[in-house]
Amino acid sequence: MSFNHFDDQGQAIMVDVSGKQPTLRTATAAATVSMQPDTLAGLLAGRTTKGDVLGVARIAGIAAAKKTPELIPLSHPLAIHHAAIDFDTDQACGTVTVRATVRAFERTGVEMEAMASAAVAALTIYDMCKGADKGITISQIRLLFKEGGKSGTWQREEAQ
Repeated sequence: MSFNHFDDQGQAIMVDVSGKQPTLRTATAAATVSMQPDTLAGLLAGRTTKGDVLGVARIAGIAAAKKTPELIPLSHPLAIHHAAIDFDTDQACGTVTVRATVRAFERTGVEMEAMASAAVAALTIYDMCKGADKGITISQIRLLFKEGGKSGTWQREEAQ
């Protein structure tokens, strides 16, 4: 198996995508935030002291998609054409599943942008709820779907 972020001497490089044709690229990623069911009930009822948790997390996730090249050193700066965050909640389990979808007409994929977006939205939920619940965890940051480019479409089984 070879990794394309290294040259022949093993030095880290940004992959040269200048010869590739731009295509429409889409990626969806997710992260799971687990908390006490009472904490989630308070979040959903708007009883947090910090305001609209999911609204702020949505904006943070969208901003993260646009800032990905500043966070991931070898990722390419991309013109993001669409970024969206959706939330699925399970009150009985106390979980919020963050889903981030990113789209761009580019020479390289938007998987890292979608994953950074989901992760930062999840971290924002943690930040805004940590005062009420110190045991919150973030887990399963994962790519659910990607399409576009030479490698085509890929979908994780859980996303089908």
